[in-house]
Amino acid sequence: MNTTTPRVFIAATRQHDGKTTTSLGLIAALRKIHPRIGYIKPVGQRYVEIATHKVDEDTVLMDCVYDLKCPLDAMSPLALSPEFTRHYIESANSAPLVAKIQKAFDRVAWEKDFVLCEGSGHAGVGSVFDMSNARVAKILGAKAVIVTEGGIGKPIDEVAINHALFEKEGVEVIGVILNKVLPEKLDHIADFVRRGLKRKGLELLGVLPYQPLLTYPTIASLKEELAAEELNRSLHLNNLVREVVVGAMTVENARRYFKPGILLITPGDREDLILSASTVMLDEEHTLAGIVLTGGLRPSPNVLKILRNIPFPVLLAQDDSYQVASKVHDLTVKTRPDDTEKISIIRDLVARHVDVKKLLSAL
Repeated sequence: MNTTTPRVFIAATRQHDGKTTTSLGLIAALRKIHPRIGYIKPVGQRYVEIATHKVDEDTVLMDCVYDLKCPLDAMSPLALSPEFTRHYIESANSAPLVAKIQKAFDRVAWEKDFVLCEGSGHAGVGSVFDMSNARVAKILGAKAVIVTEGGIGKPIDEVAINHALFEKEGVEVIGVILNKVLPEKLDHIADFVRRGLKRKGLELLGVLPYQPLLTYPTIASLKEELAAEELNRSLHLNNLVREVVVGAMTVENARRYFKPGILLITPGDREDLILSASTVMLDEEHTLAGIVLTGGLRPSPNVLKILRNIPFPVLLAQDDSYQVASKVHDLTVKTRPDDTEKISIIRDLVARHVDVKKLLSAL
């Protein structure tokens, strides 16, 4: 396997701590120093099918944003189906998996100046099939960076647990990136975490301030999550949902909540609310985020005709209003290739708040 191309393994203390966000920003920052960047997510658990290959969603994101010119199947060598773990336990042979990851890395690293390797969850994820993140980093010959959420005590405790598993596998952790820190506490937390990590022999490489906009789902992501039908072919599926209003009130009371970024969730037979919301035109760029009609209740033809001509998206979901509101609340917001505003913010955050030169010097 290629041992000469510089590489780094981006790990995390838990799922959804900001590993992909950090990786997305780091590729842009690293490109200023190493123009030809390769990317690999050796083990993925959420995938889409492209041609005959299962490809991890984060890999698709990176390739769409950066046009990495690497084979998609090599950037995502192990995209695991739900049955994979059970089948593996029956055979328990990791050698083919190791060989597949090594071969994929060689293809990704071909004619590249640097390769960013993204893990999957905390250091122990994948242990059940002998491919923990720590072991994968060892297989790739990569040093690791751990991403964790803001705070002082909890992130240091969680970093220490993950660090121990990397150490056991013989992988050097070169630093930590703290994510989602309240801007007004940035300097205070950075100071204490830096000192706390130093006592553990670890460097703080960056502190990323919390950005609420990155937590807002788009209407497109809700459409996918709810398996909803689009009733009006709006051009604004990337509208961000900042707040949710459930239409369980009179029209007069509901109108007080109609403002930019609001998602209205209401049964499809509440035509009074639907028509009232359809008239909310604050200006060309500031309207409701969208409407989700629930219960599989399709409005009358006359109302549908009106909905087809409003600018913001109207979706029809089969779930009832409670189920839809619960799914929206519990949705894990992932950055999508067409989230241009979010991607711009992520690049800027990493460029301003992560010491990329210190990271590279540690490699």
